Amino acid sequence: MQTTARTAAALAVMALTATPLLAQPRLTVDWEAMAEQLVTQLAPEPGEKILLVARPGQFDELIPPLRYALMRAGAIDLGVIDVIEEPYPTGWDGELLARNNDAARAVYREMLRDFDGAIMLPGARPDHAVYAALQDLLHEGIGRTIHFHWTQNGSAFPLPGQPMPGQAVIDATYQRALLETDYAGLAGAQRRFVDAMRGGEVRVTSPLGTDIRFRIGDRPVNFGDGNAAKERTDQGVILIDREIELPSGAVRVAPIEESVNGVIVFPPSQWDGRPVTGLAVRIENGRVAGMTAESGQEAAEGELAGVPEEARAFREFALGFNPLLAVPARNPWIPYYGYGAGIVRLSLGDNSELGGTVTGGYVRWNFFTDTTVTVGDEVWVRDGQLVR
Repeated sequence: MQTTARTAAALAVMALTATPLLAQPRLTVDWEAMAEQLVTQLAPEPGEKILLVARPGQFDELIPPLRYALMRAGAIDLGVIDVIEEPYPTGWDGELLARNNDAARAVYREMLRDFDGAIMLPGARPDHAVYAALQDLLHEGIGRTIHFHWTQNGSAFPLPGQPMPGQAVIDATYQRALLETDYAGLAGAQRRFVDAMRGGEVRVTSPLGTDIRFRIGDRPVNFGDGNAAKERTDQGVILIDREIELPSGAVRVAPIEESVNGVIVFPPSQWDGRPVTGLAVRIENGRVAGMTAESGQEAAEGELAGVPEEARAFREFALGFNPLLAVPARNPWIPYYGYGAGIVRLSLGDNSELGGTVTGGYVRWNFFTDTTVTVGDEVWVRDGQLVR
């Protein structure tokens, strides 16, 4: 049954991307296999207390097999805490909701102090009281969580001029990545790359003109290898080392701010909700030092003018390593937050969650699918293709 479902997921991707005018097959969702994989990655020890956080109406079918899989692994199933389904009904008092959220966060923080792990299902967000309380505990070094967010916050992104695939393609791609990733191979590739970065300067270039350099020194690096075992997360240095993302695939780091210099040239993009073309952002010692654009420059300048001064800075470098989340050759799109092999993220804003010194709250993710990444004299990515 499991093999049939995985094969169906792969066939759904191929059929939907290769023959868009034909009737679209439906994805066979293998809830049991996904539940087993999530528990495998969490690796609960006997007697560990595990909680689920969910939004009603999203992935409800996953909850029963996931709870049972936890029990079979020897964990203590603490059940499910639901967040309120949104949007809220018209007429609900926003101030009342906010006051209750703050109070509930404090109660949850004490109530869950003895928890060992949690799985955050689609629809659960950091601004929900229980989610925020769990993050408070993670900051204290208590527990670990899996973030199983699927399409939350727009996890899939279009390429300029290209349409997004249907939801069945996205679901099939993510299911296959969750179930079929070579997690040991992914971890090994990421660690080899980080070892190289520790000792050399990183340079990112692109055909449009991006040319930026930086060093990471001994900065914390977040390994997106899917390993949520207690032995691994207890070694974490920053918050997201205890928040394991599934599907997985990217290495993320906040470079030493003063080492970041160069220019980032964007494909057609939106800033302040308006289109911008030919945008080049100059970075000097980690700070945004100026910009030019063929059109829409006022929109880019307006977006940055509306954020705190301290956040107008380079945020993070991320490189995807998962081949099952790579940009497809046909009908291309960017799967799951750019965690696919060869996809680069050059982001702006607050990097405090990554161990950097930039604050201010503003975060802007920027994805690049055609860059060349060189560490020292070694090429790791060439024209968007992972080569090492």
